[in-house]
Amino acid sequence: MRYLFSLFFVLFAHSLCFSQENYDADLIPPELRSRANSCIRNEETVIDMRSPDNVTLNVKKAITVFNQNGERAAQLVLYYDKNTSIRGVKGEVYNAVGKPISKFNQNDFADVSAADGFSLFVDSRVKHYLPNVNQYPYTVVYNYEIRNKQNLIIPDWQPKPANDVSVEKSSYTFIAKPSDEVRIKAVNYAGEPETVVDEKQKTTTWRVSNLPAVKTEPYSPDPETYFTNIQIAPQQFNYYNHKGNYANWQELGKWIYDDLLKERSTLTPATVEMVKQLVKNENDDKEKARKIYQYLQDKTRYISVQIGIGGFQPIAASEVDRVGYGDCKALVNYMQSMLSVADIESYYCVVEAGSEKKSIDPTFASMVQGNHIILCMPLKGDTTWLECTSQKIPFGFLGDFTDDRMVLACTPEGGKLLRTPKLRAKDNIQVRLAKLNVLADGNITGTLQTVFEGAQYDNREAMIGKSQMEQDKLLKEAYNIDNIEFETASFAQEKDINPKLKENIAINIRNYAPINGNKMYLQLNAFNLTKSIPDVKNRTLPVYINRGFTDEDTIIYTLPDNVNKSLITEAKKNFNSIFGQYTAKASLDGNKLTYYRKLVVNDGTFPAEKYAEFARFMNDVNAADYLKLALSLKK
Repeated sequence: MRYLFSLFFVLFAHSLCFSQENYDADLIPPELRSRANSCIRNEETVIDMRSPDNVTLNVKKAITVFNQNGERAAQLVLYYDKNTSIRGVKGEVYNAVGKPISKFNQNDFADVSAADGFSLFVDSRVKHYLPNVNQYPYTVVYNYEIRNKQNLIIPDWQPKPANDVSVEKSSYTFIAKPSDEVRIKAVNYAGEPETVVDEKQKTTTWRVSNLPAVKTEPYSPDPETYFTNIQIAPQQFNYYNHKGNYANWQELGKWIYDDLLKERSTLTPATVEMVKQLVKNENDDKEKARKIYQYLQDKTRYISVQIGIGGFQPIAASEVDRVGYGDCKALVNYMQSMLSVADIESYYCVVEAGSEKKSIDPTFASMVQGNHIILCMPLKGDTTWLECTSQKIPFGFLGDFTDDRMVLACTPEGGKLLRTPKLRAKDNIQVRLAKLNVLADGNITGTLQTVFEGAQYDNREAMIGKSQMEQDKLLKEAYNIDNIEFETASFAQEKDINPKLKENIAINIRNYAPINGNKMYLQLNAFNLTKSIPDVKNRTLPVYINRGFTDEDTIIYTLPDNVNKSLITEAKKNFNSIFGQYTAKASLDGNKLTYYRKLVVNDGTFPAEKYAEFARFMNDVNAADYLKLALSLKK
């Protein structure tokens, strides 16, 4: 999907060049230099859909790089395979005053396999080039062309690729026959495109100019919600040896099922019999599915292949059964095939995966959406979702990789839009109980028991199955406390529909409570400190909190005899806001000093003018978290 169409198009070519342009960096208006690490001087993208199996893409692009942080924008990456051909690449590099200093062509590009050594598909390759320039600013001019034998994926247009890039001018032209039916989605585009129609072709052009770089604002929504974007989806399409048409998700899902999936589910008679024997003693479909899922996890391993690399079609279920590995498409198809043997209905679902929630657009069907496949079982009154690429994830649990978003379910009746379960703030729990001994020299020793649930289950899943050395390294990164050592560590999973991961560790921390004169300074919140966030004047974007959570910590400190406990007083902090709640309190019972902290942060989208309140809430939490207790020592 969207991540994938780079396989077909990514960057394109144009037979024209920019040699007549003046690339003196001083000619860039001051408003386009402000906050910019690079500036697109001019970009012209032309897509000529001559037929469903003959699409030509031409681009000419000039970009000025102001500093090292803008280098990424100057890199040229071209993907190709047996169905995608690069017909020409030329370019020049100009210095700060616009004088040419070097030229390059296709022979200067590194050419490597697009697949790693574990991939199922190895016919895709990538050419990439980055000018070797270390004096800024400089300008790179690209001139390239790519031809493709399919039109299922038409690259979209996002003239401003990032906040730190400014745009002097950019255009996007789509050429097709007047009779070709295409759907167009325009996001944040002011006005109407230019359209010219004659007997042979219809040309549509979108243009933007003078787009400044903008300061990145913390806790902002996905840039795709406020960047200009044009998407095009032809109704009649050709995808290599497959032809079809669609105008909505129902029709696209039907094509995926009929053309890409239906003939890939056959299992060998031996495997069919194995599945039947596996579930013969179970009467409940969910328990049958659980057993089959455990078999999948025990038998197979995931091969990292993004959907679209090597095609949209999974390898046959019988092949996965034979080799014991597959990508997300293949493993879901294999699981679905085994469920079918047990007469359990399931849906092959296309999802845009990632920790940032991104839904399939219900109003605009296209194959550029989605980068992963999951499985849905519509059990009666108990819809269950399966992530089929992990050998460790519990049955029925998706985690924060695919939670709370619209997905496309491909069924025999056609596509259906479904939503994956939402992990709420009260579901995403981290609960810790620590029992620590404060020694007279300021060192501490003790044990921690922590339970992770919901989206926070993923906080420690990477520890499972790792060596002690690897676990120790990951724990030091997670706790990030000077002089901390982990004497023992163990991790246990409760693989339920609402899974838990339990961490038990024994620690010692040297000089945690430093002594100065007759005072020992103890920071009560040892393990869960909230970072401050910056103030933002003239905030323009909404406040977006992607996922809420609940953290609860109880730390019982056993104080040394040389601390004067009579001088310790109880303390309490409470903050409440639309963004969450915070409580922290400390109490003394004999030589036991108990610190309790609870932080709830709510997810959601809030008006820009609420950012000051959000920053105040989070910074108040930060200040409370970092408070130190000055303990008086006995003389």
